[in-house]
Amino acid sequence: MAGNTFGNLFSITTFGESHGEALGGVIDGCPAGIEVDFDFIQSELSRRKPGQSAIVTQRKEPDEVQFLSGIFEGKTTGTSIGFIIPNTNQKSHDYSHIKDAFRPSHADYVYSQKYGFRDYRGGGRSSARETASRVVGGALAKLMLPEIKFHAFVSSVGPIALNKSYQELDFSEIEKNPVRCPDPEKAKEMEDYIKQIRKEGDTVGGVVTCVIQNVPIGLGEPVFDKLHAELGKAMLSINAVKGFEYGSGFEGCKMKGSAHNDLYNQDGTTKTNLSGGIQGGISNGMDIYFNVAFKPVATIMQTQETIDKDGNFVEMVGKGRHDPCVVPRAVPIVEAMAALVIADNYLIYRSNKS
Repeated sequence: MAGNTFGNLFSITTFGESHGEALGGVIDGCPAGIEVDFDFIQSELSRRKPGQSAIVTQRKEPDEVQFLSGIFEGKTTGTSIGFIIPNTNQKSHDYSHIKDAFRPSHADYVYSQKYGFRDYRGGGRSSARETASRVVGGALAKLMLPEIKFHAFVSSVGPIALNKSYQELDFSEIEKNPVRCPDPEKAKEMEDYIKQIRKEGDTVGGVVTCVIQNVPIGLGEPVFDKLHAELGKAMLSINAVKGFEYGSGFEGCKMKGSAHNDLYNQDGTTKTNLSGGIQGGISNGMDIYFNVAFKPVATIMQTQETIDKDGNFVEMVGKGRHDPCVVPRAVPIVEAMAALVIADNYLIYRSNKS
């Protein structure tokens, strides 16, 4: 297996490179009769696309999806859904300086060692531009499960972090600022900090938090396919992700069991939700929430020492158009991967019930 397919019953296979003719994908397992809201899918892509604000890469790509199969008269047919997203603004010459050298903390070296050959134009297949295809798949997954709500947002950038629980936040504020932070004051601090980092020719990381609401009880499989394990794999497959925690996460390690246990109400809900909506790897009907940690973007506009293909030390300065902080554009990617996991596990759950 080449690792280009994600999911079991609801699956997506992606293809394409950052500076190739197009990105694309094939979605299998989407039930027939789902009404396809093309405007919604395009709006999801627009949330991820480059050039949307002053704090992201200025590569100009419309990211307009073209569906090739699996949809007829505005509804899914139940067959494979094929699509492409043409690349229209490649500047491959921006990468000619790394043809024979390896960028620090990029996949250049390991791709060269693994395959004996690499596409150095923007990292080729290792580029985060591949995630555009995932957003299409995630949008279709959301359309399949309209009652389930996905809310991802930026909860920290560098040292600046929200100090509120997700229950205290107004999710309608997320899309009102370029950082996609639901706290307007913190969003402004984060935006100013990202601009400062960009001026320094540097980059910074951050955290995206995701809340999934109205998830039915019973999604997730014992023993190895626990729902949180599937979510963790999905998030860790996103470029630049270095960590995943759900529910109380690492903070729960500091607590006593008497404080950490979620006590039941008579209707089966729980008084607290430190479990993060998942018990024994199976959704329990409470909100699922998790954090995804993103490292600083590896390409910086400063001189660094690296090695070339012959093992010689050389100096390198980043060129081209890059994000000083990836988390604002990662928000729709996190939502998309979460939606793919929930859609897949929903179909598995339904198949087990029949």
